Amino acid sequence: MQSLIFERIKRELSSNDIVLYMKGTAVFPQCGFSAAIVQILTQLNVPFRDINILDDSELHEAVKEYADWPRTPQLYIKGEFIGGCDVIRELYATGELEGLLAMHSLLTDTGTVRA
Repeated sequence: MQSLIFERIKRELSSNDIVLYMKGTAVFPQCGFSAAIVQILTQLNVPFRDINILDDSELHEAVKEYADWPRTPQLYIKGEFIGGCDVIRELYATGELEGLLAMHSLLTDTGTVRA
């Protein structure tokens, strides 16, 4: 069963440039940490796939095991696990998050998202 849920995670990560496994949705975050990452991504004007782990308890546990990271939310860029809320806040504060997005051609030179 674990391989099926891991395959589902891999499909999401390969089908979307940016994936946020979170509590709630981007429109209605259900925890402050999820809301903080949504706010950062929104400020960067970056489109992302939000996946509500509260809708699926199996997925909720599987994403923690998949990333070997004990908490959610979890942000992935181009299939790579970047981190949780504290890591994303730090990367954003130092400008490294924007650099990472630009490195993957997800931002233009002016900091806006490519169409």
